[in-house]
Amino acid sequence: MTEEDIRKELKFQPFFEGLDDEFVQFLSKSAREHSLARGDVLFKQGDWADAFYLLRDGEILIEVPSISGPSLEIQRLQTGQILGWSWLIAPYKWTFQARAEADTQLLEFDGAAILAQCEEDPAFGYALLKRFSGLMSERLEAARRRMMDEWNPPGFA
Repeated sequence: MTEEDIRKELKFQPFFEGLDDEFVQFLSKSAREHSLARGDVLFKQGDWADAFYLLRDGEILIEVPSISGPSLEIQRLQTGQILGWSWLIAPYKWTFQARAEADTQLLEFDGAAILAQCEEDPAFGYALLKRFSGLMSERLEAARRRMMDEWNPPGFA
């Protein structure tokens, strides 16, 4: 997949809609293809976060690992969804774990290069931060709901 192919793909993704062409061009230069087999862990909670991903095909499970027993499923991501925001905010550690539930194709974006560009170009940084803050809110709300469904202590909302 060429940089131009990636740029064209990003133009049609809702997450990137409305970004200036120069921002999309930079993101295209910072992306590469990444594949996972079913069951592969993309990243683990607490590990260093230095990328984000566009799910091109397949399914990713966002989960909170447990000390013993099965992980707590937070959210299932499908084609077209964005995964990963921990690369953007110190301490740059993954908040959740991500695992492929099927053979999966992703675009992986170089978080270090993009973060450096955010510092250099505040308009670019602000445009991305607005998008990622919505993603953070959505993911944390999904985690809160799932934990409440699972643990449901009496009298707790």
